[in-house]
Amino acid sequence: MDPVASAVRLEVQEAVHILSSSEDGGHIVSTLQSLRRYLGEMETQAPPGEQEEFSRTHFSTVLRCLVGKLSPDWLDLLPDGQLEELWASFFLEGPADQAFLVLMESIEGAASPSFRLMKMAQLLARFLSAGRMAAVMEGQCGQQAGPACRLLQETLLTRVVGLPDRLGNCLQRETLAAFFPQNYFPLLGEEVLRVLQAVVDSLRGGLDCSVSFLSQVLGKACVHGRQKEILGVLVPRLTVLTQGNCLWQRVCWRLVECVPDRAMEAVLKGLVEAAPGPEVLSRLLGNLVTKSKKAQFVMTRKLLFLQYSCSTPVLQSLLGYLAMDSQRRPLLVQALKELLETWGSSSAIRHVPLEQQCYVSKAVLICLAHLGEAELRACREELLASLMDGVKNRLDSSLPPVRRLGMTVAEVASARLHPEGPSLKFQYEEDELTREILALAAPWLAPDGPSEAGDDELVPYDMSGDKEQRNSKTPAYVRDCLEALTASEDWERWEAALQALEGLVLKSPAATREVSLELAKVLLHLEEKTAVAGFEGLRQRALVAVTVTDPARVAEYLAVQFYALNYSLRQRMDILDVLALAAQELSRPGRLRRAAQQGSPGPGSQPSVAAVPAWQAVVEERVRCKTRRFCKQGSAGWAAAAGPNEFNAVAGYFFFPLLQRFDRPVVTFDLLGDDQLVLGRLAHTLGALMYLAVNTVVAVPMGKALLEFVWALRFHGDAYVRRGLLSAISSVLLSVPAERLLADLPDELLEARSWLADVAEQDADEDCRLLAVKALLLLEKLRDRLLPLSSP
Repeated sequence: MDPVASAVRLEVQEAVHILSSSEDGGHIVSTLQSLRRYLGEMETQAPPGEQEEFSRTHFSTVLRCLVGKLSPDWLDLLPDGQLEELWASFFLEGPADQAFLVLMESIEGAASPSFRLMKMAQLLARFLSAGRMAAVMEGQCGQQAGPACRLLQETLLTRVVGLPDRLGNCLQRETLAAFFPQNYFPLLGEEVLRVLQAVVDSLRGGLDCSVSFLSQVLGKACVHGRQKEILGVLVPRLTVLTQGNCLWQRVCWRLVECVPDRAMEAVLKGLVEAAPGPEVLSRLLGNLVTKSKKAQFVMTRKLLFLQYSCSTPVLQSLLGYLAMDSQRRPLLVQALKELLETWGSSSAIRHVPLEQQCYVSKAVLICLAHLGEAELRACREELLASLMDGVKNRLDSSLPPVRRLGMTVAEVASARLHPEGPSLKFQYEEDELTREILALAAPWLAPDGPSEAGDDELVPYDMSGDKEQRNSKTPAYVRDCLEALTASEDWERWEAALQALEGLVLKSPAATREVSLELAKVLLHLEEKTAVAGFEGLRQRALVAVTVTDPARVAEYLAVQFYALNYSLRQRMDILDVLALAAQELSRPGRLRRAAQQGSPGPGSQPSVAAVPAWQAVVEERVRCKTRRFCKQGSAGWAAAAGPNEFNAVAGYFFFPLLQRFDRPVVTFDLLGDDQLVLGRLAHTLGALMYLAVNTVVAVPMGKALLEFVWALRFHGDAYVRRGLLSAISSVLLSVPAERLLADLPDELLEARSWLADVAEQDADEDCRLLAVKALLLLEKLRDRLLPLSSP
């Protein structure tokens, strides 16, 4: 064995034995001071060979021994914290990478909370504030290779970047401020700058260095979402350091080139957002996009087509970077061609969000601003063809913002691509987006701008009363609406069908009954395909009209679908709303007479005003206005309001299917589990249906079933559900005649009364208490007749 290694090993073994067993403070101090010779910190330093052997083989062992001895009693062996300061010096002055790993290992392995854990955390905070993290990273910048080195770097990388998360898990609420991500990552950025300065100094001295580990640290931090914190420190300083300094520029280029592919997108996006302009970005990246396929994909595809969160200045910085060098300009031309192709794609216009379409439009105009005349001439025909296709597709859109965007971009882009030819002119209202687009195109626009259309001396025509003209005619039959809503790709026809459906259903009840179930299914699954105003209201009113027209079949179908698979909670609540609204409409007095008046005129009806001569219509109107009538019209009005409750005959189809399966969970729906919001809505709907069935034949069995439903759920923990149950009891008391209640539901009423009394006094929810009191007041009318029933 090497005599140097043997001597160091024997001395370290003896020192570790003393530190582990001795309780003599003076002996411990002398042992620690003898070990400090190997750190090069004493006047009598150990020979370099022994220092290297100690650092490479024995330093971690000594540190773990010191961690194991850490306790209040051990530190108190010497007064005034002398032993603690000597103990801490080994971590703060020895090899930084080993000290850092032992610190992290001891913190993650310590019991929480404990004295040792907090002492090690405080020491790690001192380690960071003393700039030792720079020493950790600088030690990895030498030209090193081999599996052991790669394993060490991977271990260090995981702990350097993951320090806030790891310390947060260990320390929980006792986490020190230095370990907060918003504090740690700016400090890490400062340490990276210190290491880069050391790398630059080494290169100036003729030494080889590697920035690969720094690139991995930067990439992993950005992948963790900490671009703003670390790059917010790095970019301003590198902006100054790279100005006029070729060596610093090459170091920055190498720093980004060595970022792993999996982290390249996060780093480049952060740099593009943090750089103050294309000049700075060019100094930081160089010709990276021509060297790295991953970087080229990110800069020319991902940030331009697949993301659209970058601001306009950031987009200008990105495209300006591509334009600043002759090697990168071909990528700019190619990007413009693909941007225009995407901008004009009919599929993209239909499916891409409007925000992304605006983003692509801005990118097109910024590219046009950077291209020279020679470059434009080489691809003018191709660009103009894409532009014209896009204009046609956008003008065909049913969305006004899409059409306005097409007109604005077409005007300014055509002025750039074909300045000598006739310019495109459109009329549209300017908004914030169009003003921003015009500002981007300002370098090549005429002073008056292309959006100024029309002559000033002409008097504008009043178009305030004009309505948008549609290519598709409004459907005239219910079946036409059904076809348009299911199979049509003509969105204007689809929208017109939805808007006309309610009126056609009410006008043609016989035709509606032929396809009522199909209509109900289509409307229940209908999704908004265009920006039609009031879509949800149109769909709901149409579905209510179909239910009212064919109540027995449609109501039963909807109630069964309420418990079916593959429905969202929103659709299930829509079913409840439609059933309640349809029942309300069916129970409205005089509904049959009004429905008959909405239909086609009978043989004896008077001709319309449009069918008689104009002079005769004027005369009849004057006679009607000057004629006074007494009582006749009023009595007719009262007669029109009378009529049977049409809900009487179909109430069971609305009510009973909703109660059959409330306690049977399915894969996607559990009323007694997590879907308590729908359960509360169900209780309120059942109460409403009960109330609308007042004095009907089916009211008694409905009331009995509803009271059983309430009794099964009376102890439910959700206040909204309990409110629905209490409202349901009140509906039963209001809808069923008193004599029928006493004759058919005496036991149920007694049970309900005892529960209501408990709720009124003890329920935590104020609304529940109030509803219980109201129900008790309704029961009070029956008190004298209920008491004999309760006596033995």
